[in-house]
Amino acid sequence: LEDLQDTFDFSYKMYYQPGQDHSRDPEYLQQVQALQAKLQSLDRQRREVVAQLQQLLGRSETLRDFLQQELSAWRDRQQRSCLGAPADTCLLQLQGWFTALGEGLFQLLQLLRGVGELRQKVTYEQDPLQTELPLLEKRLQEQLTCLLQSAFVVEQQPCMPNTPKRPLVLRTANKFCTRARLLVRLHDRNHRMEANIHIDRSGDTTLILPLLHRFRKFNILTSSSKTVLVGDSPREGLVCDFQYLTLKEQKGGGSGKGSRGTNEGPLAVTEELHLITF
Repeated sequence: LEDLQDTFDFSYKMYYQPGQDHSRDPEYLQQVQALQAKLQSLDRQRREVVAQLQQLLGRSETLRDFLQQELSAWRDRQQRSCLGAPADTCLLQLQGWFTALGEGLFQLLQLLRGVGELRQKVTYEQDPLQTELPLLEKRLQEQLTCLLQSAFVVEQQPCMPNTPKRPLVLRTANKFCTRARLLVRLHDRNHRMEANIHIDRSGDTTLILPLLHRFRKFNILTSSSKTVLVGDSPREGLVCDFQYLTLKEQKGGGSGKGSRGTNEGPLAVTEELHLITF
């Protein structure tokens, strides 16, 4: 496509002379007709490239939908494992699929931008690169955003080391650990990725807000922010370990079960529902 465009651009600058009367110059008219044919060929090739890009985006959307189904199935297995059922919660297969699609989408983004640079040199009325590429890039950016957001998962649910078979049951003044993972293995050392952990953040608690007003409020001690790093082995991908976290009740904790007013010391938590988000 680039070679075809360069050929047309060279011929256009060499032979096209607007503003002059060439009605009696058959050679010039022949050159203009050849230019018109080259422009039509260029336009046809550009439209074919745009159509191929659209087809690739459609295929990648289908793949992403399949991955969402696989991810939902993994979440179901993880929930069952938290209840003690034997379930395979290994993420290596999912990580391979997510990474392959992520790499494909980033390559497609580079290709889109490379094709977009061609229009800076040659463009014309109803140029498909001028009208279609911005929409395709927006659609691709949305796909990437959706993929990366869904690829961030809680691989190990919050768990106290002394009771590893009872995840999600946490007590104040007891340390707990958890692990998050980004299933798309990005290898960009120029951008630092960070994971944050919150408890009962208002923006994420719409499902349990009717209950939260009765419960005490807590802070997560130690470090609530960690850098996402490559794991101990290359197969692990990008992980973030939160270790030695503890919950501490906020001062003036309210009237939940077992609450002791303004006391902010350690207090065992029983029968209270709290939401931890990453």
